[in-house]
Amino acid sequence: MRIIGIDPALSITGYGVIEQANNALRLIEAGIVKTNSDYPLPQRLETIYKEVFRIVKQFSPDCLVLEKIYVHYRHPTTAYILGEARGIICLISQRAQIGFFEYSATRIKKAIVGKGLASKEQIQRMVAVTLGMPLLPKHKDVTDALALAIAHSYITRAKGCSGLRKSNFRKISARKRSLF
Repeated sequence: MRIIGIDPALSITGYGVIEQANNALRLIEAGIVKTNSDYPLPQRLETIYKEVFRIVKQFSPDCLVLEKIYVHYRHPTTAYILGEARGIICLISQRAQIGFFEYSATRIKKAIVGKGLASKEQIQRMVAVTLGMPLLPKHKDVTDALALAIAHSYITRAKGCSGLRKSNFRKISARKRSLF
């Protein structure tokens, strides 16, 4: 099973592709998609869309994993910006016809470290150890994306990606057409 975790943001979107085989995890690729803050919003979102879609097509994951959005009442603008980038990633999952999953931050931390209130540093170290990485990733966005993929593999170890498959997409599309 191949899993892509994505940590979306307008400036830097982290991604991590792992493979689960025989209860072992292997890092396939991880990195960032960076946008230029001087460019207008639509152009930045297009950059995220094109690059992440290219990555998804290149590595053909079975499923895509995002963190559920958390909105702090003091920073509502951050949630709007994050929501725009997140929407692009959700669209990619649909267009690529791969399973889509999302988990809360505490669920991810609990799956990785064993406690829902783990620090970023604890998550970073566990991701590096789990994937046999000699160095920590430069960007925390990459670590967060890999943590999403690892957590999903732990949560669904016996089940696999039970999200939407191509046959389900055809049925949904046919139903939508008949409604209009």
